[in-house]
Order: sequence, then C-alpha cells, then structure tokens
Amino acid sequence: MVLEEIQNLEKELKQIRRVLDDAEERQMKEQLVKDWLIDLQNLAFDVEDVLDEFAIEIGRRNLMMERRGSSSKSSRLNIPHSFNDVLFNRDIMSKIRDLTAKLKDLEPQRNKLELRMTDCERPTRLEQRLQLASLEIENHVYGRDKDKQTILDLLLKSNDERNFVIPIVGMGGIGKTTLAQLVYNDASIPNHFHLKAWACVSDYFDVLRITKEILQSITSVSCNDNDLNIVQEKLQKELSGKKFLIVLDDVWNENYHEWTILQSPFKTRTQGSKIIVTTRNHGVSSTMGALHAHSLELLSTDDFAEKIVRKCDGLPLAAKTLGGLLRTNVSYHHLPLHLNRCFMYYAIIPKDYEFEKEEIILLWRAQGFLQEVRDKQCIHDLGHKYFNDLVSRSLLQVCVNNNSRFFMHDLINDLAQLDSQRISKHARHLSYIVENFDGIKKFEGIYEAQHLRTFLPLRLSSVFRTRNFLTNHVLTNLLPNLRCLRALSLEGYQITILPEFVGDLKLLRYLKFSHNEGCDNLEKLPSEMEKLVNLCYLDITGADKLESMASNVSKLTNLQKLSIFVLGKEKGHKIRELMKLSNLRGELCISGLQNIAESRDAWMARLSDKSRIGNLKLQWSKDFVNRREEVEKKVLDGLQPSKKLMELSIKFYCGEMLANWVGDSSFNCLQSLCLDGCINLLSLPSIGKLPLLKKVRIKVLRSVRTVGVEFFGENMTNTFSSLEILEFEDMLNWEKWNLCEVDEEARKFPKLRELLIQKCPLLLGSMPEDLPSLKKLTIGLCWKLIIAVQNFPLLSELEIRGCHELVSIGTEEEREELMQLKIPSSIVRMRINNCERLEKLSTTLYSLTLLMELKLLGCPKLISVRIWINNCSNLISLGESGLPTTNLEVLRLYSCRRLQALPGNMHSLNALKKLEIRDCPNVTSILEEGIPTHLTSLRIGGPNIWKAILERDLHTLTCLKSLDILSNGCPDAVSFPQEEIGVTLPSSLTYLCISDFPKLESLSSNGFHNLTSLQRLTIANCPNLKTLPGNNMLSSLLELNIVGCPMMEERCKRDKGPEWSKITYPHTLCCY
Repeated sequence: MVLEEIQNLEKELKQIRRVLDDAEERQMKEQLVKDWLIDLQNLAFDVEDVLDEFAIEIGRRNLMMERRGSSSKSSRLNIPHSFNDVLFNRDIMSKIRDLTAKLKDLEPQRNKLELRMTDCERPTRLEQRLQLASLEIENHVYGRDKDKQTILDLLLKSNDERNFVIPIVGMGGIGKTTLAQLVYNDASIPNHFHLKAWACVSDYFDVLRITKEILQSITSVSCNDNDLNIVQEKLQKELSGKKFLIVLDDVWNENYHEWTILQSPFKTRTQGSKIIVTTRNHGVSSTMGALHAHSLELLSTDDFAEKIVRKCDGLPLAAKTLGGLLRTNVSYHHLPLHLNRCFMYYAIIPKDYEFEKEEIILLWRAQGFLQEVRDKQCIHDLGHKYFNDLVSRSLLQVCVNNNSRFFMHDLINDLAQLDSQRISKHARHLSYIVENFDGIKKFEGIYEAQHLRTFLPLRLSSVFRTRNFLTNHVLTNLLPNLRCLRALSLEGYQITILPEFVGDLKLLRYLKFSHNEGCDNLEKLPSEMEKLVNLCYLDITGADKLESMASNVSKLTNLQKLSIFVLGKEKGHKIRELMKLSNLRGELCISGLQNIAESRDAWMARLSDKSRIGNLKLQWSKDFVNRREEVEKKVLDGLQPSKKLMELSIKFYCGEMLANWVGDSSFNCLQSLCLDGCINLLSLPSIGKLPLLKKVRIKVLRSVRTVGVEFFGENMTNTFSSLEILEFEDMLNWEKWNLCEVDEEARKFPKLRELLIQKCPLLLGSMPEDLPSLKKLTIGLCWKLIIAVQNFPLLSELEIRGCHELVSIGTEEEREELMQLKIPSSIVRMRINNCERLEKLSTTLYSLTLLMELKLLGCPKLISVRIWINNCSNLISLGESGLPTTNLEVLRLYSCRRLQALPGNMHSLNALKKLEIRDCPNVTSILEEGIPTHLTSLRIGGPNIWKAILERDLHTLTCLKSLDILSNGCPDAVSFPQEEIGVTLPSSLTYLCISDFPKLESLSSNGFHNLTSLQRLTIANCPNLKTLPGNNMLSSLLELNIVGCPMMEERCKRDKGPEWSKITYPHTLCCY
C-alpha cells in the first residue's frame, strides 16, 4: 500500500516536472505562472523529504533482516511486511495523502495556464569555453583609450627583444580580451606586421591544439595533423622571414617547460615580432619571460555612468551583464534548469565571502542538485562541470590573490538573491555570519522553519573576532527539530561535544564540525551516527583527541568525504570498516595506526581498490614507547593505496625501512610526498624517477645520515624531472648530501623552484650547483653548509637564518676564513636573519636593480648599510646617495635608535608604497625634497618625525589610504589633528589609527571634515579622550574600534552616552 502510493506520487511529480521549462520561461512575465511555480517548488521540496524518508526506512529494515539471516530477495523487497511499524505507516500515509491532494490541486491550474510539456531540458552550453573570435569587437568600448595606446606603443615603437611577450594582466571580467581585440583590429597593425593570429588558450594548456589554432588563424586552412613536430615545422615555415603578431587569449598555465615547447617555432623570428598574452595571473607573465606586464585596472566613475559603475565596482563585465538584464535579451532565468538551481543556492552565500570549489559542490550534492547521473562515482564530476559552467558564464569569479578560491560579484549576488526569493515563502536554506556570541535572539525567526535544509554558519576574517560561541539553545531546542536538514555545519564554534541528536537527522548528507576551537578536545562521536546512511560528507578535521570512530561506520556507504578515520586503543581491527566505504574520494587521513595489532586488518581495508582517494595521510602516534617495528612494517605494507594516488604523507612511523610500494615506479601519478617524524628511518625512498612528482617534504628524520644514490635512483639521468618544491627540515644527524655528479650530463632538479634546508647543523659540503629554475632559497641553522647562489639565474627570493660565519654580503674578494655569498642580479627579496658577525653590505648590491625588499634582523655588528635595517642599534647612516633600487615598494625603519636621517634619495623612490618609521628618535626632520607623494600607507611612531611630516608633507600625500600614528606620536597633543597647526588629513584615507596619545581629549572636526572615504577608524590607549568629531563626519565608517579609552567607553554607551549619536553609522563597533 505504502509503496504503491509513493510510486503514484513519483509519477505525478514527473509529469509536472515536464512543464517546468515552460514555467521557468513564462514566470518572468506572468505573475500567475510565477505564483504557481512557487507553490510547485514548495511541494516538490516536501515530496523529496517524504521519498528520502521512505528510502531510508527501506534500507534500515533490509539491514535488520540481513542481520537476522534473511537473505531472500523477495523478502527484502516485500515492503508491506517490512513496514509493520504501525506508527510509521500511519505517519507516512498521512503525508502521502496530503501531498497527493496538493498535487491534484495544482493540475487544474496548470491546464488553465496552458503550460507546455517538454521531454527534455533546453540545450546546455557547448562543452568548450566559447572562444571570442578576434573579429567580434565591441561596437563601443569606453575607458580603455590609454591602455590601448600603451599596448600599441609597445607593439609599434619598441624593438627591444625583451618586449617580445606583452602580457595584459587583470581580474576576470575586467576587459583583457576586449582590449586585445581593440589592439588586434587597429588600423595600424597591418602596416607593421606581415601576419597576425589569434588563439584562445583557456585553463587547459594543450600545446598541439594551440599551435594548430595559430597555424589555422594564419593560413585559414584547417590542420588535421596530430604530430606536434610536423605542425610546428609548418608554423615555423609560415612565420619564417615575416614580422608577426600573435594573441594568446586567457592563459592560465605557469609551466615553463610547456611554454618553452610552444614557442619553439618563434625562436627564429624576425625582429619586432610580438606576442600578446591575456591572463589573470602575474605568474604567467613571469614564466613567459616578459620584461613588463600591463596591469588592467578597474574603470573609474569617469568611464561609466556614476551610479552604474559604483554598483558594478568598475567591472565592465558586470555592467555588461546588467545592461543585458535591462534589455531582457540575456537573463539568469535563461540558465538551464540544473544550473539555475545551483545558481539560486548562492543566495545563501554572503557578499565578499570567498569559497572553495569543492565546498560548494559538496553542498550542491547534499541538496540533491547532482542527481542527473545515476552512477554515484560520476556525480562529483558532474558537480565540477556545473561549477565550471557558472564560471565560464562569469557568474562566479576567481579570487585575484588565490586562484583556488572563488567569489560572486556583488551585482550577481544581488541577482541570485532576487532569484531565490521565488523558491518558497518558507525558509529552506540558512546561512549567517558568525559573531563572537551568537545568542538566542539571532535565531528567533528560525524556530518555525521546520523544513530547513541548510544550516550554514560562515566566518569572515576579522582581527577582533577570534573565538566564537553558540547559544546552547540552538543545540538543544532548534537543531534537533530540523528533521529535513541535508547540510549542517557547526564549524568554528567553541563546541567540545558533538550532540547526540545528530544521529536522528536521517536526511543529513553534509556534516561539518571542523576547526572548532574546542574540537581538539572532542573524544567521541554520537553513538548512533550509523543511522546517517545518506551522509556523503563528514569533516571532523582538528579532532586530535578523538578516541575512535563511531560504531558501525561501515554502514555509511555513501560517504565520499571523510576527513579522518581514527583507530582507538585496542580497536585497531576497526580499520576493516574502511573496506565497505568504496565511494571515498579526495583526502583521507588514517590516524592511530599504532593500535593495529594484526597486519591482516590493514590489508582488509582494501585501500588499493579506492582509486578516487587522491591524498592519503597515514599517521601513527608521536609516542614511540613500546612500539613494534616489525608489525608496523607489515601494516604499512597492507595499507598500499591505489596506483592513482597523487599525494602521500607518512607521519611518526617507527620502522627503519619503508614498505616497498613507497617510491615504486608504478605509482607514476604521485605528485607530493611528505615523510615527517619517522625518527628511526635510516634512508630515503628511491623517488627520483617518479615522472609527476612536484613536491617533497622531509622532516624530523633523525636517523638519516646520508642522502645519495638511493634517493635519486640507480639510473640518475634526468632525476626529479618535475620536482618544483624540495624541503629538508630538522635533520639533526644528516651529514652528507651526495649529489652523484659524476655524470655531467645527468640533469637533476631541472624544474626546482623552491628549496628549503633548515635545522641541519651537521650537513657538510655544498648545495646543488645547477638549478636553472630555482626562484626561492631558504637556508636556516645549517652551520657547516657552503652556500653558493651565483649560478641560480632565476633566483628572486633568498633567506638566510642563523649563519654565524657570514661577515660580508656581496664582496668580490676571496677570504679563506669567511663565507662568501655572491648575489645574482635576479634577486627581488632578500632576508638575512641572526647573522651575528655581519658587518657590511657591499657596493655590489647596487647591481641588484630588481631588488624590492631587503630585511636584516638581529645583525648587531652591522655598521654601514644602504637598505632598511631592523633592530641594528649601532646603525647611523643609510648612505649619502640613498637607496640603490628604484623598485623598492616597502621601507620599514624599526628600532634604529642611532639613525640620524632618512635616505638621501627618498623623494625619487617612485615605486615606494609603504613607509614605516618607529622607534628612531634621532630622525627629527625630512629632507627638503620631502617624501614620495604617491605613498598609500604611512605608519609613524615618534613625536619628532611625526611633527615634521605633519607640518610639511601630509597634505601632499593625495594617494594615502592608510595612516597609523603610534607609540607616543604626539605626547602633548590635546586635539587631533592639532588645531594650532591647522592641518587637514588627506581626503583619500580609508583607514586611520591613532594610538598612545596620553593627553588627547578630542578629535578635531576641522581635521575630519573632508574624510568622506574613511571606512575604518581605530583609537587606542588614549585615556583622556572625550569627544569624537560631530556633524555626521563619521558617516562613511564601516568599522569603529575604541580600545583602552575608559572615558570613551562610558560616553559611547548605546542610546545613553553623549557620543552615541555620532557613531550609529558603523556596521561594526568594538569598544573595550
């Protein structure tokens, strides 16, 4: 009876789903259709809840029958007999009848509205990214005239071969491709270049495809050859003796090797030939050897109508999207139905929140948005496809500073929220920003939302919010009643116990409890978690004290993400439960491996069958007492993973030898290896021939004395061919690094970009001499290691710590007793720390024309220096001629108490953006030429230097965004700015900090009247402060922090203090 009713319900629902496409189209213009669609979607949610509840009960009953030994298929599917529970039958039947009645009520209205049935969804987008043809130029392009002329000048007027590659760099949607189109189609191009070609690269850097596309663009003939050598020969022949212009649009790849292959046909180019590259990533321009990159900035309010550009944050793509919506030609409603659901879900993500791709896909999975493929192992791939579709439509964007994170532009977020408002009158999804204390009042309106499917607290980074607390009422009264929850997160709260009610949320698919401050004290999981048979995602990262997993975790067969699997004491056999979790993918950490008593249990986990686990972490205890090496060796043998593994970490293993599979050549997909805390290990595995290995980290291997042939492999030609990062740390007994350099033609580490050797005090000899790709080198506490860096042509970052024998940097003389350090001209950042005998920096530093940052810390004997220094108490002068590099962006002068003057050429440092001067009491004046007027950040501590800047230079700093006056900046000032001086602060300021003014009583209205852009104001340790500026002068503030100002604390009390009316504008107010 129950099964028959549910099947009828499903059929009715499928029939109605066939009109969804037509309803989606028409609801934009017809209110009646829109209302009908809202009712249908509410009903669809309720139906899904009932169907899921029913499926779970079927599964539970079948498992019970299996336990009783009933294996008859007919018995297991005899649903009426399975549901003897009268209460459940009564409840489910009541729900079904109610839903069926509501569905029937919708049918007459559907017929009346004449909604058209379809057999399939409207077509989705093409699989490949839509390539913008070079001729598809915008009719009108505004605000890019200067950018266009700059690129044209580089193309037409510069024959410098170092400008062969011209990158256009900027965030997604900013107009890089459009600018390239403008240049490409300019009338002057054909007069200067014989040939031109356009190729769209995108995120998959396929050298053959790109080469064929360039060739086809030149010849207008399709190329069917698939031999790269043949295609490149044809292209080289076409380009021979001709000056060409090639545009590579939307380049993401930073792989130097692949770029080298691609440019092979260009090596015999005619002088004046150029390549334009559009990219979001500055690293791409560096890889391609570009001398300069043209950074495309946001459009200003002069380039667009003022209101629209403010809404779009200067993004032409956002404005273009808005225009399309206004014209009703393009709309988010025209997304395919499956993408529309995913897009609407973004309404719960707050503005400015950055998220991981995987994070969103798992939430989609929890909501059932990825059910169009029945094969469970394909569902996740489907999520990646949907996500990439939304990115390609510019509805999601890559974060500028972190390519692995994404965000939604404010305009698009507004659209998603508008779109989501039609889902239901009743809340189905909830997210909110976590605060210090989330009390009962915050959740008052949610107690009636019994059908809530998502409960998602999110944290925005803030310096004032480090610990977060959640009212116990949420755990005891709210969440236990939300029986429809699919996604539950309690991330980041001070919670030490995972509540037992979690086991009753049967529909739960996503459970996140990671990174709680109290999570490291969590000892056990809810006892009935085995009920969560739909659970796909379980994240308890950080639960280091968890004693063991919940009972019968093997029943959670739908699990795809399991952050950690803990083996408790005397329960090591439970690792067998991993055998049935065949859908696990991504990262898996197995801890407590010392508790496995029988090695056969490890084999029964069958990790080798779990080919979708890409990152495996195997972890024993830090306590090595009473450990059995022979057992652990066999356990490690039994934990052999799939050959498709990409990342492997082994921690606190006590054996002297690793398992044979570690480093075996059959693991040719391995990209990362970490060995940490294996203190008895005598030698490193042979991993030099693994073709894709990119990162190796060796840490706390106290028994290793020699690294040599066993590390590289027997055949030492082209070892570590893909390695990019190599780290050795805390190898206290490592004495010899045998680089096996007998064969001069045997190349090692050809792609190594970063090398770290730290806390290896016994290591003798020298480092590898030929590292052609090395960009970053860190050496620390290696007393005996010979440091030579002159043969690293691309080295840009150098850090040396605790090298007590280093006396001079950059000298040309050979000194037998001193360490010699010759610096390559490619250096951009250099840090020397705790080199106690360092006395001087030589004039050869003047050849470092690319140097942007030099830090020297803890060098007490340093007498003469021409670059910034920190905590060098004897330093008197920075040199008469000033600083040697015009590329310097940051200059900090700290605790140089004998320093008497600023650098002589301070005014000519055109790249300088940040200047900090603190605890330099003898710097009392500014040179006649003043300080650079283009500073964006100024931090000053000390009354003399502050007074000099305030009187002479402050009004000239028209680009200044951030101003900090710290540490007794004005010990006698009663008002700020001091009214007797009559100085106003720069109107460009967005952040102002005033600290340690012991006599300060008021903030001057005259000084603040023009700060219309000020967003953040911090006032600290001003005990006599009584008055804030009036007349709405703080109306632009988003954040106000008053710390250590006891009088202000009383005067700013909500609705009572006399200053309260002046500070009602900020979104955030902290007063303590």
